[in-house]
Parts: sequence; C-alpha cells; structure tokens
Amino acid sequence: MILSKDEAQTILKKVLSFSTADETEANLNGDTRGNVRYARNTVTTAGGTDNVSLAVQVWFGKRSGVATCNQFDDATLRRCVQRAEEIARLAPEDPEYMPRLGPQQYLTAPSYAASTAGITPDFRAQAAGDSIALCAAKQLTAAGFLEDGTSFEAIRNSKGLEAYQQATNLDFSVTVRTPDGTGSGYAVADYTDATKFDAKALTQRAATKASSSVGAKAIEPGKYTVILEPAALVSDEGLINRLVYAFDAREADEGRSFLSKKGGGTRKGEKLFDSRISISIDPTNALAPSGTFDNEGLPVKKLPIIEKGVAKNLYYSRYWAQKSKTEPTGFTGNFVMEGGTQSLEELIKSTQKGILVTRLWYIRDVDPQTLLVTGLTRDGTFYIENGKIKHPIKNMRFNESPVIMLNNVEAIGRAQRLGGNLVPPLKIRDFTFTSLSDAI
Repeated sequence: MILSKDEAQTILKKVLSFSTADETEANLNGDTRGNVRYARNTVTTAGGTDNVSLAVQVWFGKRSGVATCNQFDDATLRRCVQRAEEIARLAPEDPEYMPRLGPQQYLTAPSYAASTAGITPDFRAQAAGDSIALCAAKQLTAAGFLEDGTSFEAIRNSKGLEAYQQATNLDFSVTVRTPDGTGSGYAVADYTDATKFDAKALTQRAATKASSSVGAKAIEPGKYTVILEPAALVSDEGLINRLVYAFDAREADEGRSFLSKKGGGTRKGEKLFDSRISISIDPTNALAPSGTFDNEGLPVKKLPIIEKGVAKNLYYSRYWAQKSKTEPTGFTGNFVMEGGTQSLEELIKSTQKGILVTRLWYIRDVDPQTLLVTGLTRDGTFYIENGKIKHPIKNMRFNESPVIMLNNVEAIGRAQRLGGNLVPPLKIRDFTFTSLSDAI
C-alpha cells in the first residue's frame, strides 16, 4: 500500500500524540512490489507483495527503545509507542546519543515514474515471454528475474521534522547459457521509468555473449589491460561500491581506512586517483535519482566525493560530525561517477591487447586498509587483439584494489545506470589476474 504524504503524516502525528517520552521519532515505510522469475526457458515463480510498516523510537534522556507494527488502528499504535517506552526505560544510556533534528529542507528528486507504478502482471509476463522466446529461437537457455515496485518513506519527530518521498524502480537481470553449458552471457539493468526497459535488447546482449563464449581458451595469469563493463564495477559487493562506501570519516580518523594517515589525520584533500576520476552524491540526477534524506531525516545533498582525482569529502554521521566540529553529510548509498564519450565498442577498438570482462563476482576482502579484494570473472570474458575480440578465454581469479585500479585508467566510456548508480565502463592497465578458473 502506498500512502500519500497526508495519509502518512496523519498516522505519524497520531503516533507522536501517544508518546510520553522526551523525544519521539516515527518512520513509516511501504512498498508494493511484483516479480517474475524464469529458468530453463520456463517461468518458475511470479508474485507480489504489499506492505506498510511503522517503526517508533523514543528517548528518555540518552536511553532509547524501538518497537514496530504494521497495523494502524489507535489501539495498536498506542501499544507500539508504549512498548518502545518500556524498552527505553530498561536500556543502557547511549554514549553516542544525538538529539532529534528539527525541521529540514529537502531537495526534490525525480525518483517516481507513473509508468513503473502502473506495471501489471501482464507487463511482467510479456517481458519474460520475449526473453524466453528470443533464447528458445536460438537454442539457448535463459534464466532471468524481473522485479518492480513503488515505495514511500515518511518520517516525523517531536522536534517538528517532517519528511516524505516516493520512488519507483524496475530491476532486470538475465543469464543465458548454451545447450552444453560451456557458454554463458549476462545482462543487467535497472530503471526509475519502465518505458526505458527493453527485455529483448538486454536478452540479446546476454545471448550474444553466451554464443560467443563457447570454446574458451586458457591464457596465463598476470597483469593485463582490461575493459571492465559497468556490471564488473558495480554490484552489492562491487569494486566501485566498496571504494565509495570507504569514504567514511570515522573509519579514516580512527586509522581503519585507506584514507587514514600514519600517525593520525586523513588523506582528505590529497590527489589519490587519476585526474579523470570524479564521483559524487547527487540525489537529483535525472538518470539515477536517489533518496533525499537518510533514516534520521538528515538531508542528502549533492556532495563531491572524488573531484578530478582528489579525495574531496568524507561522510560524517551526526555524532562524528559533532565530535569533529563539522557538518554531517546524509548518504543513502547511491552515487554518480562521471563518464567519457566513448562507447564500449570504441574502447575495444582502441585496445591493442587486452581482456573484456562482463562481470565480476564472489568478491571478498583481502586487505580492508588498502581495499585489496579478490574475486572471479564470470559470464563472458574475452581476449582482445588489434582492436577486435579474438576469442573467449577461461575465467580467472583477480587480486586488485580500486584505489590502484583508478590510478591505472587508460580510457573512460559513457556512464550508464546500474544498481541505482551511474557508472561508465573503464579501460584499466596492469589489472592483476592470479589464477585460472574452470567455472563458466
């Protein structure tokens, strides 16, 4: 159920009226989601969810308690507040307690599209059917997942803060395999506006990679020039994600980060990357909009993180900002990395010898203080020679740090949306592969 701003704030006002605590904050979240999943060219599951939940947090001095509920009659709301108060009275004092924020001003982000909010089961079935039919006609096997949803978040507290935002999102991924299982291709995309989604085009991309990856040859591990597609850079555990999330001021100040200086202090203001690297937080970006406030109602504003290779800003929680005598920075997880003008095909054409990487997975930390990680290529890895893809190669394990990687940039392609972020394909020299993998 998607509540309007007035409907949500009416419930939140009532919640606050039931509280006897020194401070109260109530968060109301809801989403309506639908999905379809298919494998072996057959739809396996389809369904939907509709949920609204309330979280109430109260404070008596520095003691706090939280309670949740998903019914909104007066008796349930009153009991939810009472339960939070009971917990708060039993809780120890929080040494990092911060008082609630007062009224705030928020940016307006283009995070909602009626086209996505209006998606029906027929729309999902058509997308899955198109993807399956394309692969079946080529004697390939598809496995994919499409999920779409509309969500809202509303916050209100006893200091007068009031926040509300709606958002829509469509996520699609497909893996295509050859009948003998020796070739695999992958494509992934997400959108705010469903009119930009094309299941056939994405499936065709994965199908082409699957057919082209049959007969992969082994090459010697070592340092290679690589072209990393956006799916190889951004994921739940991706290389660029890890870098962006590492710009936490507290970790840097406490000596737990690649941004920490030996003997104290941070590397903020230092040029740490290639001059062409710029990454920012921008919730109003037209292609990749994001949340305009965090879970405390702190505004998220445009903030350069890396500017022309320089570590420009760090993230400060409200507590650490107060301790550091600076301003806090809201962050909801999305980022924008500036790109160039070249297409992926142009990046390949400009490469004398190198490797095209579709996707990385199973990424794990090796050394958190240098951001060194290890992982594997997957779903289409190809050797490039004289500006053309010469043949597929077997997957390989890599050991690399995004800090080092972004100092070895040879070219930057056009930025694309992925995972709610904006990221370009990158051409990197001296990318380190350490061993072969027989996995497809």
